[in-house]
Amino acid sequence: QVQLVESGGGLVQPGGSLRLSCAASGFTFSTYVMSWYRQAPGKERELVARIGTTGSISNYVDSVKGRFTIFRDNAKNTVYLQMNSLKPEDTAVYSCYANSYYTGYQYWGQGTQVTVSS
Repeated sequence: QVQLVESGGGLVQPGGSLRLSCAASGFTFSTYVMSWYRQAPGKERELVARIGTTGSISNYVDSVKGRFTIFRDNAKNTVYLQMNSLKPEDTAVYSCYANSYYTGYQYWGQGTQVTVSS
């Protein structure tokens, strides 16, 4: 059974930090590209960050560059999103996404709420 379980969301003040985790099971994690998406109320879902299978390649949406870092631990089947210097506009539900270019399989987590507010 495939599972992607996010954790680490919550309420934080502007300028604060959070680290999101996404624990994977039920598939060969190390062969999947992992991504974090977010969706704010009334807005479309957007890709925040993506990381390749080995962790050596990553990319980010412009609005989070220099503030967010995506990294993965293939031994723990977990991908992380370190979020620093958070802004109110970062408020959204953050979800992790796994996809395999070889098989075409893709999976979504259930999401975790991040709220940036004073």
